[in-house]
Amino acid sequence: VGPDDLKIKPLLGRVARGDVNEIILATNPSMEGDATALYLRQQLQQFGVHVTRLARGLPAGGDLEYADQNTLLRALSGRQEMN
Repeated sequence: VGPDDLKIKPLLGRVARGDVNEIILATNPSMEGDATALYLRQQLQQFGVHVTRLARGLPAGGDLEYADQNTLLRALSGRQEMN
């Protein structure tokens, strides 16, 4: 997927009109997904809109023993308080 495949112009148009408070990026947890998210964040930065990304980590029902180091690190960094 390249920049031309993202159809970013309509998104930027909506953000420029001020109709959007937050952009939630949902890309694959891969190098390509990270690059796409970074590119989109850079394009959206000029509008001052809040840009977030879906949390990543251990899937529901997944066994901890099968998680790789990267998955565990992301799960730890996205941990939440138990209130």
